[in-house]
Amino acid sequence: MTDSNNPLRLHKGRGAASNITGRFASHSSTYESDGWQVDLEPIERLITTAIEEKAKSIIATNQSPDIPFTQSINPYRGCEHGCIYCYARPAHAYMDLSPGLDFESKIFFKPNAADLLEQALRKPGYQCSPIALGANTDPYQPLEKDKKITRSLLEVMQKFNQPVTIVTKGQLILRDLPILAEMAQDNLAQIAISVTTLNNELKRKLEPRTAGPAARLRIIEQLSTTGIPTAVMAAPMIPALNDNELEKILKAGHDVGATRAAYILLRLPHEVAPLFESGFLLTTH
Repeated sequence: MTDSNNPLRLHKGRGAASNITGRFASHSSTYESDGWQVDLEPIERLITTAIEEKAKSIIATNQSPDIPFTQSINPYRGCEHGCIYCYARPAHAYMDLSPGLDFESKIFFKPNAADLLEQALRKPGYQCSPIALGANTDPYQPLEKDKKITRSLLEVMQKFNQPVTIVTKGQLILRDLPILAEMAQDNLAQIAISVTTLNNELKRKLEPRTAGPAARLRIIEQLSTTGIPTAVMAAPMIPALNDNELEKILKAGHDVGATRAAYILLRLPHEVAPLFESGFLLTTH
């Protein structure tokens, strides 16, 4: 495992510029450039590896007054969207992997997620409250097209009348429109679409493998037209970078049918701060 400076290279379609050492690693190394060789050209595309994880439980709970839900499910660990600011990146350090490129290219999926959810919902002591999908990584990242973990979870939730909230920036959510529309008719589904910027160039630097701003607004429109309560999530707001777009994003969301809105300020915990600096800033020079 290498340090964030070891070395800095742009990978096509990836947000991080390196595999920064996780904070639990016992050893690290540091790369120092002598200034003689500067190579900022993107190198070959990094291939994503899907890793099966047999989970022992699937619903995570919290009692924090700062978090607007008490239950959540993460069908995946890591996220191929590669958002350079993602607060979930440090979680890969618990897997003895890097929060950098490993987080974007080594994705864990939970094939038994739906079975575990059904077992949990059948327990006599289960207390029903909305389950949040997308609390840590996007439930509609590219791997979902093949694995269908999120879809299988929705099918179980619909069967048990379990309410769900989803935050995503992935167009794949439209695949599950029929299920979500039926659940919404019973007030069981609410969706939030994350719109970080309306600027395509900035989007490519911040979120390399996500749908563009116009596509996300179309998602909001399609969800809203189908009768699904949909919010526009302006997140994260980054001072001096995209915070000047906040009102434009909220208006654009309203114009296509969003009935709710929210914003979240940027936070850069643990390894995310150096990754943001080395990854995003490298693309601006």
